[in-house]
Amino acid sequence: MPTTFSITRAIDYPNGRPHLGHAYEFVIADALARWHTLAGDDVHFLCGLDEHGQKIERTAKAAGKEPQAFVDGQAIFFKEAAKALNVHYSDFIRTSEPRHITIVQDIFEQLKKQGDIYKGNYEGLYCTGCEAFFTDKDLVDGKCPVHKRTLETVKEESYFFKLSKYQDQLTKYILAHPDFILPKRRRDEFLNHIKEGLRDISVSRTSVSWGIPVRSDPKHTIYVWIDALPNYITALGYPDGKLFKKFWPADVQIVGKDIARFHIVIWPALLFALKLPLPTSVHTHGFINVGGEKLSKSTGVHVDPIELVDKYGSDAFRYYLLREIPAGEDGDFTEENLIARANGDLADGIGNLLNRVSTLVHSHFNGKIPSPNTFQAVDNDLIAQSAIVTDVDALMRTYDWHKAVEKIWDFIRYCNRYLSFTTPWKHTDDKERLATVLYALIESLRIIAILSSPFIPTTAEKVAMQLGQKITTLKDATFKKTTTGTLAPAKPVFLKLELVKEDPFAKVNLRVAEIKDVQNHPNADKLYVLQIHLGNEHRQLVAGIKAHYKPEELKGKKIVVVSNLKPAQLRGVESQGMLLAAEKKGIVKVLDPGNVSVGEQVFADSITPGTHEITIEEFGKITLTTKGKNVVYGTLELKTRHGNITCDIDDGAKIK
Repeated sequence: MPTTFSITRAIDYPNGRPHLGHAYEFVIADALARWHTLAGDDVHFLCGLDEHGQKIERTAKAAGKEPQAFVDGQAIFFKEAAKALNVHYSDFIRTSEPRHITIVQDIFEQLKKQGDIYKGNYEGLYCTGCEAFFTDKDLVDGKCPVHKRTLETVKEESYFFKLSKYQDQLTKYILAHPDFILPKRRRDEFLNHIKEGLRDISVSRTSVSWGIPVRSDPKHTIYVWIDALPNYITALGYPDGKLFKKFWPADVQIVGKDIARFHIVIWPALLFALKLPLPTSVHTHGFINVGGEKLSKSTGVHVDPIELVDKYGSDAFRYYLLREIPAGEDGDFTEENLIARANGDLADGIGNLLNRVSTLVHSHFNGKIPSPNTFQAVDNDLIAQSAIVTDVDALMRTYDWHKAVEKIWDFIRYCNRYLSFTTPWKHTDDKERLATVLYALIESLRIIAILSSPFIPTTAEKVAMQLGQKITTLKDATFKKTTTGTLAPAKPVFLKLELVKEDPFAKVNLRVAEIKDVQNHPNADKLYVLQIHLGNEHRQLVAGIKAHYKPEELKGKKIVVVSNLKPAQLRGVESQGMLLAAEKKGIVKVLDPGNVSVGEQVFADSITPGTHEITIEEFGKITLTTKGKNVVYGTLELKTRHGNITCDIDDGAKIK
């Protein structure tokens, strides 16, 4: 019977689009799940979304949507990201699903009945971004340690979970289970945190309606700890489901270090209270910076993983994240480094090796795998070097995935050195020797295809297919002397990448908005202050069109705005974007998107809209004009999916 392997990743909070950090965790967990499948384990891999809470409630309201409709739309983006990254999960749990809600209510009532939850009053410092309360000692410069923002003081009736009750039990458990906290160097950090004393935590809110109501006290909404964290067991059908009995406890839970405290302190205490076993390990990964800067909405440092996959393919992206960023550590990302790593290790490493071997086999053996003859010392050295499956497996089982990848590529480099040393192209008159060398390389490539498949699944499959083989299991990743088959015609399995140079317009994100209110600027006679609805949020713009439009002409009007422009103070009033208008000979007209929905994307054919924040100087380098009443960028017409952006003004008007 196969052994089971249960892996979870943190459920994502879908108040925005998936970013690089989400992608990293997807790829880590998927590679581990694929590895254990390859090893013959019965694998369950859980992903999902944490869809409740005040932040979602506020974001949905700003978008002009009900919370459920908002998260339904966001769920699509996260599932699309997983698909683009070639992630194969077993289940995708959403906390707004009935299967989750019912069990969470049952858990709350059970804990309340047994005295682990009690009612009281709470007053504390609350971060909406973290969905968490903080004490003064947790703060950095008086602000949230994660989001660097001032916290709200919240006071309300609340139910509390007796976290303090489980302090000693948790300490003893961590000391008795050295693999529970990974990487192990983080264990002392959490032991010290627990030693300082655990306080009971608020587990309900009366001021938040978007969430799961307490069944016995519906004015209370169940707070994140007893809503989000139990997803790992509700998805398995706790308490009586077959999957729960089969796959709990999880072998490993993969989480970011920013939420490690919740999974290493609060989650275990809840499991103790429910008399359930704890996961074998909680592995915390680090953050990814972009060119040395931390990912941040406020600073505009953002990377869209789907855009990167569209540019460079999922394997190049997966390989970079798994190889370049040490497990459990912070890492840095740039497109230049991704390209260099992919070209060096995928194109020149495995790709070039396969191509050279395949060409020789087709030239001298009609594409058929030759039978080996006498193995010389150099061949036996290669065979010895190929015996890496045990070492790689051990590294994957201790969650040192970057070292596992390094081990495989060390062998690929050895194969290339073997090829250069044996120079089979010089021994075409000695068919026995040529056959042996090429067989040894084909067999090595077969092993490489199997071992690399959890990390670069598409490329590994191409390698196996070109060898006329199949990716089977780890048991087959050993050197055999009986492999037969016919190679497919030599064809590159990984083409070299080039940095995709963006068109300046690709930095811009134009969207349709509706003007909701128009007020005079308090400090400038020629400026209006506009309140606009942008589809998923409300914003304020400052616009210099007062001389050309009356307030009543603008209110309710659909316009086109630069939605990713860095906010700026204009005469003491913040402008969160820029309205676009055309000007010629003193006549100014705002652009007309037509009768389309608020929030619609405006684009030019073949150019993907940008996601990073841009400056007014960057936008100033782009020339938009009018031609035949249409707004154009060079020869490309600006449009939404419903039609062109127009402007009732003469040709050649400048857009600003």
